[in-house]
Amino acid sequence: MTNDADAHTAVPDLKGKRAVITGGTTGIGRAIAVLLASYGVRVFVCGRTPEHLDDALARIREVGEGDGISVDLAEREGVGAFFTAATDYLGGLDIAVINAAVAAGGLSEIGADDLRYAIAADFTAYVTSAHAALDLLKDPGDIVLIGSMSAHVLSPGSTVYAGIKAGIAGFAEALRRELGPKGIKVGLVEPGKTGADIQYPDVPAEKQREMIHDGTMLRAEDIAVAVHYMLTQPRRAIVQQIVVTPRAQAEE
Repeated sequence: MTNDADAHTAVPDLKGKRAVITGGTTGIGRAIAVLLASYGVRVFVCGRTPEHLDDALARIREVGEGDGISVDLAEREGVGAFFTAATDYLGGLDIAVINAAVAAGGLSEIGADDLRYAIAADFTAYVTSAHAALDLLKDPGDIVLIGSMSAHVLSPGSTVYAGIKAGIAGFAEALRRELGPKGIKVGLVEPGKTGADIQYPDVPAEKQREMIHDGTMLRAEDIAVAVHYMLTQPRRAIVQQIVVTPRAQAEE
């Protein structure tokens, strides 16, 4: 038998872990939930649309175990309702994937109500979800924040979204430093252009399929693989940031 001790590093086994995934009924969140469930993680997800929730849970239960609720995290009681339901189902928490987000455009193009909603959904709910997770996570625990390359590749029409995602990037870095000594790892995954409902109506489904085929758009499952990689590193190591972009994408 060969000695391969220096060829591999021991990685955590995810089987039996308990995870929440916000925005876990469509797009990137759904892909993450399905992949983690396939590795034996018990998952609890949320989304705003009951039909999407039913569809996601059906797929999750084909490969593993999971449940969820339909809730709007932008509403004042939304985050609390989600984590209460998650605790009732899971009995505790090992992993929190904070992903739920809505699209937002340029500041000069967006109405005041839509602006407030985007901030509530894409920033406030991220921070309050992380806060709620901290009441449940113990050493060892993991928080994964799903950001965006929009924080770095700036365009005139991305003012609000880019500003929010830049804030998430800063929040993730500071939170990593705060929680690392407490045994909780914090990582940020920043996808480039990815096929998902959030691309509608600007990029319809057929166009998304064409772009994925051409290598100018990612599949949501590509981001799920990055999250899985982040979660399966030795506890002494933190993969603090993963940027995943389409191979042939020239610009955002």
